Amino acid sequence: MKKLVVSDLAEDEIETVVSLWQECGLTRPWNNPYNDIAFARSNDNSAVLVARLEEGGPIVASTMVGHDGHRGWTYYLSVSPEHQSAGLGKAMMKAVEDWHLAKGIWKSQLMVRTGNEKVISFYESLGYNISATQLLERWIDPSKRGDS
Repeated sequence: MKKLVVSDLAEDEIETVVSLWQECGLTRPWNNPYNDIAFARSNDNSAVLVARLEEGGPIVASTMVGHDGHRGWTYYLSVSPEHQSAGLGKAMMKAVEDWHLAKGIWKSQLMVRTGNEKVISFYESLGYNISATQLLERWIDPSKRGDS
């Protein structure tokens, strides 16, 4: 597993991270990444982490992490396409789990869209399991859905 230099996202790195998320196909019309980043950076329960191969180098991976007091959550895990399959995703998930543990959180969770078998296999290779819990949702403001 590669050793990454991981840090919190700086203000002048937001555009780079949003571009990375878009390049990796992670953004959706109903989740404005700029709003998600601003919200994550606004409290101590969440953060956006960026990673470089060396101090001062370009961002090659990022993720948004958070917790609800019981469970840690991972969102937008991304690795630059030219660096995929080099162990950076695994290293980034180690950084996520370290962040959760530092906050006193001992369970890490994430959501993967149904049918994304490649990503599910990646997380299973790291010891993540498909949960017996069923996720339910309701759009309480349907105008935010973004597909109408």
